[in-house]
Amino acid sequence: MRPAERLRAAACGEYPKRRATALTRRRVESVTSGLALWARDTVATDTPAAPPANPVAEAARSMNTRYAGYLTDAADAVPAAKLAYKPTAGQMTFSQIWHHLAQANYGICGAIGGTAGPDLGKYDPKATKDTLVAALKASFAFCDKALAGLADSTLNDQVDMHFMKGTRAVALDIYLMDLADHYSQVANYMRLNRMLPPSAKKKEM
Repeated sequence: MRPAERLRAAACGEYPKRRATALTRRRVESVTSGLALWARDTVATDTPAAPPANPVAEAARSMNTRYAGYLTDAADAVPAAKLAYKPTAGQMTFSQIWHHLAQANYGICGAIGGTAGPDLGKYDPKATKDTLVAALKASFAFCDKALAGLADSTLNDQVDMHFMKGTRAVALDIYLMDLADHYSQVANYMRLNRMLPPSAKKKEM
């Protein structure tokens, strides 16, 4: 545009209007571009993760890790002097619970994993704390291995737990229920002896 034309356009109010229109267009383009980038990033970050291939087995492994941790921590915390403790005559002692859990873990997890575990034999009331805790931890390591290869597609298979037969799903349910049941028992025993159960302790930040 020549100088004279620019002066005429300015006098008629056309030049500022054209400049404003161009500025508005650039702003709209900028905003549109920003929204497109935001939408792209939102889709990328808000897209849910793919569901696990074996949700039941994954949940079982998570529960096993939790309760195995609580029970082994409790076994470590209970002093040897308290191994014979039981609230009433008809209940199990700490040492009986540790032995029962180890024996049951080998039997049930052996059925779940398809590999037989060792037979710990009859309960020995003279067993030391070190012996009992080592056996308990070894049984949980055995169960970890059995559950590591567990797939939902095998849960309907028939297995033999020695004390009963059923599906692998039933064996898994019995195993996890046994852990939860005995941890509740152990937690109560500990509180009766002025000890804080592992699950009640505050996690370090």
